[in-house]
Amino acid sequence: MKIFIAALDEGSLAGASRRTGRSPAAVSRAVASLEAHVGVPLLHRTTRSIKLSEAGERYALACRKVLADLEEADRQAAGERSVPRGTLTITSTVFAGVEILRPVVDAFMEEFPTVTVRMHLLERPVNLIDEGMDLALRITHLADSTLVAHRVGDARRVVVASPRYLAAHPRIEEMADLARHQIIALTHSGFDSWSFPPAEGSTIARSVSFTPRLVVNNVRAAVASAVEGHGVTRLLSYHVGPEIEAEALRVVLADVEPALIPVHLVSPQGRLSVPKVRAFVDFALPRLRASFARLSPKA
Repeated sequence: MKIFIAALDEGSLAGASRRTGRSPAAVSRAVASLEAHVGVPLLHRTTRSIKLSEAGERYALACRKVLADLEEADRQAAGERSVPRGTLTITSTVFAGVEILRPVVDAFMEEFPTVTVRMHLLERPVNLIDEGMDLALRITHLADSTLVAHRVGDARRVVVASPRYLAAHPRIEEMADLARHQIIALTHSGFDSWSFPPAEGSTIARSVSFTPRLVVNNVRAAVASAVEGHGVTRLLSYHVGPEIEAEALRVVLADVEPALIPVHLVSPQGRLSVPKVRAFVDFALPRLRASFARLSPKA
C-alpha cells in the first residue's frame, strides 16, 4: 500500500522507486502483487506516467486512511504520542495555499524538524477523511459536519479596478453601471454575471450580467490585468490586499458587497490528539489570523 500511494504521489513508478529506496523492478512487483490481491487493475501505466483506474481511485482513498491509522498506531506503540513527528498533510485552494499557508508551513518546519509536510493545493472540495488529510484551510461557509473548525479570519468579495482605469471610464456608482465596463472574469467565479445581496426589504438576490472582455482561470492573472488598467474584476479581499494598500487597485461598490466569508482551519474529529496536528494548529492559528487581518483590509 505504501508503494502504491508513493507511486500516486510521485506520479510514476520511477518516482516511487526513488522515494521508497526500492528498485524499479521491486516497485513494479509490489504494485502487481497488490493488483493480484484485490483482483482488479489499480493503475493504467504508460512509459512516462500512471493513471488510476476507477477501482484504483476508491482503493487509494482506503489505503490513505489505513496508512494514517497505522502511522498513529506505530506512534502509540513506540510511546511517542507527545512528540510531533511524521508527515502532516494539508489542503487549501491554490492562491491561499501559496500566499498565506505556505509561509506558515515553512516556519513550522523550521520549528519542528521531525515533521514533514505535504501540501495539496486544489481548486476542488476535498473530503479530509476519505482522502487522508490532517487539515484544511477552508474559505467558505462550513456545512454541518464532524470537522473541528478554528476560525482564522474573514474574506470579502470585492469589485476592484485601477485608478488609471477608473479615471478613463464612466463612474461606477451602482451595480448596473458594470454592464458598460470591461470585465475581467474568472472561469470558476462569475463567468458572465455577478450576484449581489438583495435590496433592502427584499429576499431576492440581485445580479448583473455582462460579456467579459477577458476570461482567465488564474487569480494572479486577473489581478495583474486589473492593476495594469485593463478592466474591472471581482476577487476575494485577500487576493488584492497588497494592491489595495499600495493604491494600485481601488474598491468600488463597497456598499453592496456580499456578507463576509468565514475562513477556518479544520481537521477531522480526533486528529487534534495527534502531536503533529496539534502542534501545527497551535503554531498556525495566530499567524493565519494575522495574515488574514493584514490581507483583507477595509475599503
